[in-house]
Amino acid sequence: MRPLLILSSFLILAPTLSSAEAVRRACLASERQAAAPRLCKCIQIAADATLDPSGQALAASFFADPHRAQEIRQSKQRGHGEFWERYKEFSALAKAFCAS
Repeated sequence: MRPLLILSSFLILAPTLSSAEAVRRACLASERQAAAPRLCKCIQIAADATLDPSGQALAASFFADPHRAQEIRQSKQRGHGEFWERYKEFSALAKAFCAS
């Protein structure tokens, strides 16, 4: 239920927020078959609801270099650990609302 509340709150505020849409652009640029514009936009909405701009840039880099995600997850840096917790929230939200 929490992801629904987060997404609902974000959708109300979305028109007032500015976003670089780094995740959407990375998704569209990826060579994955599932990288459809509608799906990538949904994933960006989940990113906007859970990640700050620097977190979105880091998450976007995973599309081009999936191994980077593993490096961040295993990193001992506190900032990476904090990012990974937010990234897991982003991932769960995107999975819940963007699955076809």
